[in-house]
Amino acid sequence: MIKLAFFPLFILLCLNSVAFGAHKIVFIGDSLTEGYGIEQKYSYPQLVEQKLKKEGVSVEVINGGVSGSTSASGLSRLKWFLKSKPTHVFLALGANDGLRGLKVSETQKNLAKIIEMAQEKKIKVILAGMKMPPNYGKEYTADFKKIFPALAKKYDLPLVPLLIEKTAGRKEYNIQDGIHPNQKGHELIAQTVYPYIKKNL
Repeated sequence: MIKLAFFPLFILLCLNSVAFGAHKIVFIGDSLTEGYGIEQKYSYPQLVEQKLKKEGVSVEVINGGVSGSTSASGLSRLKWFLKSKPTHVFLALGANDGLRGLKVSETQKNLAKIIEMAQEKKIKVILAGMKMPPNYGKEYTADFKKIFPALAKKYDLPLVPLLIEKTAGRKEYNIQDGIHPNQKGHELIAQTVYPYIKKNL
């Protein structure tokens, strides 16, 4: 039983534990986020979690990456992860949309729905930018690239300009398929992503 004299202090400690409680970050992405071709513990979401914990940040990371997924699957996945009461969502979808030549307008609409649902739930969203190789045509490539800064501006989001900025097209940082990052590649992605997440916790 708590003595009455200490009750206000007890309440204060409880409030502080809520205010400074653990952050829970859900990474919603595709194979790049899942860690295709490597052990998941070496994927960039897990590496970001390790970096944060080393700095004393109370955080839990949930890797919601699913290989082959497009932006169309993101909303249902977010609904599922809402059960875990995340404080943040790192949204890294769209690459497979582009690779399949899906309409840019549809990709943008799908991502907007995910962002809107998260913001309705008071969840902070951090958006990862993507781009397509030039062989998809100048117009499509340019329009696709514009999706992410446009969404970041509309919804006032932190934007990682390009998720694979340090690994794209670099053989030494990708597995044999030349597309998916290897363990070293994921370390570089984590370096790219980490400052944006830390700043927005």
